[in-house]
Amino acid sequence: MQLYNTLSAEERARLIDEAGKQRLTLSFYAYAKISDPKKFRDELFIAWNALDALGRIYVAHEGINAQMSIPAENLEAFRETLEVYDFMKGIRLNEAVEHDDHSFLKLTIKVRNKIVADGLNDETFDVTNKGIHLKAKEFNTLLEDPNTIVVDFRNHYESEVGHFKGAITPDVETFRESLPIINDKLQDFKEDKNLLMYCTGGIRCEKASAYFKHQGFKNVFQLEGGIIEYARQVKEENIESKFIGKNFVFDHRLGERITDDIVSQCHQCGKPCDNHTNCFNDACHLLFIQCDECKAAMENCCSPKCLETIHLPLEEQAKLRKGLQVGNKIFRKGKSDDLKFKKSGELLDKPLAKAVTKNIRQKISVKKMLIGKAEHYYPKSKVAQFLLGDGEVSVGDKILISGPTTGEQEMVLNELFANGNACETAKAGDQITFPLPFRVRLSDKLLKILN
Repeated sequence: MQLYNTLSAEERARLIDEAGKQRLTLSFYAYAKISDPKKFRDELFIAWNALDALGRIYVAHEGINAQMSIPAENLEAFRETLEVYDFMKGIRLNEAVEHDDHSFLKLTIKVRNKIVADGLNDETFDVTNKGIHLKAKEFNTLLEDPNTIVVDFRNHYESEVGHFKGAITPDVETFRESLPIINDKLQDFKEDKNLLMYCTGGIRCEKASAYFKHQGFKNVFQLEGGIIEYARQVKEENIESKFIGKNFVFDHRLGERITDDIVSQCHQCGKPCDNHTNCFNDACHLLFIQCDECKAAMENCCSPKCLETIHLPLEEQAKLRKGLQVGNKIFRKGKSDDLKFKKSGELLDKPLAKAVTKNIRQKISVKKMLIGKAEHYYPKSKVAQFLLGDGEVSVGDKILISGPTTGEQEMVLNELFANGNACETAKAGDQITFPLPFRVRLSDKLLKILN
């Protein structure tokens, strides 16, 4: 019985592209008493693997927290797998503002002590005694009340790129840090203020609202479904968005645009920007905001030291990482002396610039064909190598390079080599190389834009 992934992320991405079927990115959570999380985990894996469902899911004695990618045609069958459990009957599925076929490339279900690390002793209060849930219109109305205090229960790197106007945005790296900070800050307002809270999908506020009611706060409210559901209601009901900027998400996109307001800066040059990236140095992986110009100049690196490191021979890089917590084992959250324009804590509500709004159906309207996959990158010469699997490509063609780390990069081929020789056209089976201003990874795909 299969209880683990048998395909790599690269293989899964290729199969998704070949299938050509729409996928939905969604999230959900539920607090419940689960007596055997391991058994629960295995049951879910068997059911969801059969539906080609992918994602990152945590289960614990206290419930489930899931972010997933589902084939659109399997959505109803997926709902049926949830209805098997009483505590998930009728559960709300928060759909992403923009769906991405590659938002998740593996099915990972982990058993944890808690579905959200909070540092609390839950036995001292009733986690089901939660605050009042508000829909988008109700949330907007209460925001306008001068007797309201609104608190962002996300981390600094999330609130920096987008938040509700007037919100308290704690300078914290974890949810557990925010609870005592907010409790101390609002001690004098327990009786007479409306405590209005929000987070990405609602799961943190669900427990935080119960915690603050236990602490003596009388009027506790939370945004139902979090920013994800708020954005959907704003769009469907054509109401004003009081949230400005981007909503940080925990898949490879690292953000969904809610409004065209840019409220943050490139951490390296200070230019208005709200695109997160992970440092390309495998010994770093620092999460930070980087504009396209700095991305090209710094090759996705956060500092000159990391830029120098990625140009070392791979063997030397491996030696430098030996004995360290590196790569996917770490997730550094945007705090570094090298980031001169990092902002956190008290944030401005005034936009620094406006983003160029893209048509979210653009991926569908642009015709493109998968023609190859990345095989290698030569840092010193800045040359990428791909294997052409189908079709052909010529000098002057417009191409798209796409991958979880690279994102989507369009360019025109001005120079082309096939099997080591300069050429005008390369065909299926050829090993091609061409110069690139950015690095590629083995999970990257090469697509030819046809219109």
